[in-house]
Amino acid sequence: MEKNLEFPDLLRLIDERSTAFRATVAAAPSLDAQVPTCPGWTLFDLVKHLGGGDRFWAAIVGAGPADAPPAEAVAARAALEVPQEREALLAWLAASTQLLLDALRAAGPESGCWTWWPASQSPQTAGGTARHRVQESAVHTYDAQLAAGAPQPLPVELALDGVEEFLFTVCATPSAWPHKPTAFDFHAAEGRSWRLTVDGDGARTTRIPAPTAATGEDSDAAGASVHGTASELVLYLYDRIQADSLHVDGDAGLLDLLRAWEPEEK
Repeated sequence: MEKNLEFPDLLRLIDERSTAFRATVAAAPSLDAQVPTCPGWTLFDLVKHLGGGDRFWAAIVGAGPADAPPAEAVAARAALEVPQEREALLAWLAASTQLLLDALRAAGPESGCWTWWPASQSPQTAGGTARHRVQESAVHTYDAQLAAGAPQPLPVELALDGVEEFLFTVCATPSAWPHKPTAFDFHAAEGRSWRLTVDGDGARTTRIPAPTAATGEDSDAAGASVHGTASELVLYLYDRIQADSLHVDGDAGLLDLLRAWEPEEK
């Protein structure tokens, strides 16, 4: 079974996606370009959001284990002011990402910190934070590329980890599924698969063997099975593309129920 990305790889990918994001914004015709996947936002807003997030999480990681994010970090994010001129804005974003990377390196992957996912399958650690920030950076880089008219697929190693990270962090919950128990299978064309099981005990994800031509797929095992590239799966999970961009076996209506579900954590 494939291993998760190592901590140094996560830091490298945060840096790489921030660099790609800045290059996209630098080449865009205008900071006022609308971001189709973030309605009401411009490229300027997107830069402010990503850089503000980097600084916010740098402060959280630096604070160590806590029941809430540092009050000063919350206040700083609410009052965030950024340069208006493009070159200065991009320098500010580069510095923001460096603050995050420095905080993560200083803490190390096992260091505890506050996160918003205490009831998930992801750890409340600097390592768990780094894994999630990779995906935040990657998806927002796609957003920026789309706004600039040149969207690119997410890098494969990042996207393969991203499917599992989303399912472990965003979907996992102890709150009861309010419908008939079922399962959702996600199959990446690159050869990795996951099953999200939902029932009265909540939602949890496990890795499963990828279907092959020889074994086929047990269509009765999952209520819906979603097939696509790893990049497509991540973009679907983050609501950047719709299910009709993928191949779905089984009851596609179950995916609508899953997307509409807003569990209350116990």
